[in-house]
Amino acid sequence: MKTKYVFLLLAAVAVVLAPVSCKKNAPVPVRLLYWNIQNGMWDGQDDNYDRFVQFVQAQDPDICVWCEAQSIWETDSDRYMAKEERYLVEHWGELAARYGHPYWGIGGYRDDYPQVITSKYPITYVAKITGEEPDMLVAHGAGWATVEINGRTLNLVTLHTWPHAYAYRAENRAVSIAEHGGDLYRAMEMQYICEHTVGTVPDAGDQLWMMMGDFNARSRVDNDFYGYPEDDTRFLVHDYVRANTPLVDVIKEMYPDEFKPSTGSRNSRIDFVYCTRPLYDRITSADILWDPYTTPIRDPAGLSNFWRPSDHLPILVDFDMQ
Repeated sequence: MKTKYVFLLLAAVAVVLAPVSCKKNAPVPVRLLYWNIQNGMWDGQDDNYDRFVQFVQAQDPDICVWCEAQSIWETDSDRYMAKEERYLVEHWGELAARYGHPYWGIGGYRDDYPQVITSKYPITYVAKITGEEPDMLVAHGAGWATVEINGRTLNLVTLHTWPHAYAYRAENRAVSIAEHGGDLYRAMEMQYICEHTVGTVPDAGDQLWMMMGDFNARSRVDNDFYGYPEDDTRFLVHDYVRANTPLVDVIKEMYPDEFKPSTGSRNSRIDFVYCTRPLYDRITSADILWDPYTTPIRDPAGLSNFWRPSDHLPILVDFDMQ
């Protein structure tokens, strides 16, 4: 009997200890999906976003970052939608719940083009960034949020820089274009965003940070494809990131010998996911996703610059939180 009791006691101890030991060291896989969904997924307004939801469900992301996350135009048209009739951004909670995300948040913005984060984990915003009057405005805004996963903090910076060849609020657009005003303005936005996010943390390079969005700027790491002059102002945005932050370009690091376009024209990569080296070392896969749903197709009605489902491609990044 005594032997029996000792055996049962040892078995009970093993049952208690084994799960704790495994749980402590078990990596938690995380999938992040970033996408500029063009005008609040305008293409999804005609089917109650069913195709969009099915796509997201099929990817099963843990975190989503959406650029251009507000409804702007009436369905199948380029007629401006009244603000009181817009489904997004107000109802992102309802839409996100359909693909399994109970949490959502919106960064700082001053116009029709905000970024939204949805997640399986609670989201906390550290900063909502719109810039400063009169000369340092972040046109489409930016945000810095954190998500806690497996006892670790993941910092997420979302952004969407000014898209035009002329500067924001330029009095003479033709003159501004000639002076590379748009490139210079984007570079100012990029510096401001970095200085108010990753630049505020001295040891950010040792932490888990991601920065993603529609940068509307080319990187010189892709210049084997572009063939621009070395001093081209289109490189200013990414030159700043590479020289002044601990962030690395995930797609280029993963595919150093390839050019991977992120827009329907197939001749530009302007959507990026950056991360710090400790997070990059946790990445198991990453790619720009071209598939039968995401591949951009010009709107058959000929609406100017409208594509279906978007003029941009999504980026998927898988990594482990351990």
